[in-house]
Amino acid sequence: MSTSDSSQVPVWDPLVRLFHWILFVSFCLAYFSEGEVFEKVQDRLDGELLQTMHVWAGYTIAGLLLFRLLWGFIGPQHARFSDFVFGPGATLAYARDVLTLRARRYLGHNPAGGAMIVLLLLGLASTILTGLALYAADKGLGPLAGLLLESSDATIDTLKEAHEAATNFTLLLVAGHLLGVAWESLLHRENLVRAMITGRKRRQTSAGGD
Repeated sequence: MSTSDSSQVPVWDPLVRLFHWILFVSFCLAYFSEGEVFEKVQDRLDGELLQTMHVWAGYTIAGLLLFRLLWGFIGPQHARFSDFVFGPGATLAYARDVLTLRARRYLGHNPAGGAMIVLLLLGLASTILTGLALYAADKGLGPLAGLLLESSDATIDTLKEAHEAATNFTLLLVAGHLLGVAWESLLHRENLVRAMITGRKRRQTSAGGD
């Protein structure tokens, strides 16, 4: 997959790359600092410290989502929603071409990748919103505390279930994203993880792709 510097072109700007990797770290911190799966870890560590880590990781993700929404309209070409959000027909057609190993290569996000990004943003947003609501109802803290301060146990349980469902849905999307990155890397013989680190990809060799 190695290519000379002359064959590489800039695609992902520094802010998009920072957003991607800080989001990855923040999501991991939020997930691994909360949840019944990690009760043994929580028993050995300060529960209050883990809660603080979980909350601030969530706030970080919320800030990142607001940035990405703005950057999707005013950022460079390949960062904009207009560059990678396609209609359902084009997305399904591309997914079919991927399965038959005939998918064209895109310099930016392909239609399936663009759809996944939109779903991930929605999944993360729902996770953050339900998390803020649960934090307010259960702990009486956070920006929604004034609205949910005296919530009933039933409401808290409902919010907890909603937050867990949103988290699991987002985790499923993350798994799908990783699978898509691996598949596209093999299909087009291009290291997409490295591209998100360096910001550069192999230039297009023709108008229709490689």
